[in-house]
Amino acid sequence: MANITFSSPSLSRDMTVYAVAGDRGTILAVAKANKIPIPFDCQDGECGSCLVEVQILGDKRPHGIALTEKEKEVLRQLGKITREEIADAEVNDMPPHYRLACQCFVRNEDILVKFAGDETVPAQPPHLSSAARIYKGGMEINSVDHFLAHAIKVEDDAATHFDGLAASMELCGNAEVAKLFRQLAGYSRLHLRAATERAKGKDLTAQIPPDYVWPDHATPERTSLLAGDADLSRLDALRTALAGEKRGYEFYYAVSGTSKIPAVAAMAKEFVKEEAEHIKILEAWIAREEWLAAKHEV
Repeated sequence: MANITFSSPSLSRDMTVYAVAGDRGTILAVAKANKIPIPFDCQDGECGSCLVEVQILGDKRPHGIALTEKEKEVLRQLGKITREEIADAEVNDMPPHYRLACQCFVRNEDILVKFAGDETVPAQPPHLSSAARIYKGGMEINSVDHFLAHAIKVEDDAATHFDGLAASMELCGNAEVAKLFRQLAGYSRLHLRAATERAKGKDLTAQIPPDYVWPDHATPERTSLLAGDADLSRLDALRTALAGEKRGYEFYYAVSGTSKIPAVAAMAKEFVKEEAEHIKILEAWIAREEWLAAKHEV
C-alpha cells in the first residue's frame, strides 16, 4: 500500500489517499479517481500541463525509476530538470524532484505530491471549431522554425488586413471604426514582432506558407468581408474582429494539442495564451459597448 498526500493552493487542505502500488497506474490516475484537481490536458506526456513536485516520505531508499525520453524532454523544456538529475536517474535510479503526473507510476512508498492551480476541477479544453480542424488539416508543422513561419504569416496577414479595413473606413468617413481597426492592426504587429524575435534573426521566408495553403486562401485571423461595410458600427466591428481572433486562437490551440514535437507544442501554447489575452480584451470592449448601447436605449 502507498499513501499519497496531495498538496496545492487549490485544495482547502492537504489530502491523503491510499493506493495499491501499480494497481491504479499513474499519479494522475489516482488523482482523477479521487477528484483531486491536478491540471491535465494531453495525458500522454507531451504537453507538460500535469507537472508535479514529488517528495519521497520516509528514510528508505526510493524505488528505482525509469524516465522516458519524452518525459525528460518535456521536463527540460519546462526548466524543471537538470543534467545532474537526469544522470542520477539514469545511473543511480534516483527520481528527480519534478515529474509529469501522467507518466509517474505509483510505487510501494509514501509520497507528497505538490502541484499548482486554482481550479476545483480539471480544466476542460476549449471547443475546437471546424475552422481550427481545417487550418490544422494538411499542415504538417515539423519544426519550431516551421511553426514560427506559420505564426509570422498569420500575424502579418492579420495586421495587413486590419490596416486595409481601416483605410476603407477612413475613405467612407467612419473614423471611429477606422481607429478601432488601426488599434487591432497594432495588436497583430505586437504578436508579429514576438514571433519574429523568437526566430532569432533567421530568415524563414522559404518556410512561410503561401496563400493557397490556407482554406479559401485566407489565414485564420482574417475577419468577415462584412467588416468593410461603410455603415459598420463599432460594436459590429468588434464582433467580427473577435470571430477572427478566436479562429487564430483555435489554430494555435490545434497545433499545441496535436503536434508530436514537444518544442512546437510548448511554443504554440505560449501563442495560445497571448491570443487568449487579446480575446479577453475584445470581449471586455464588446461588453462595454453593449452596456452603453443598452443605456442609450433606456
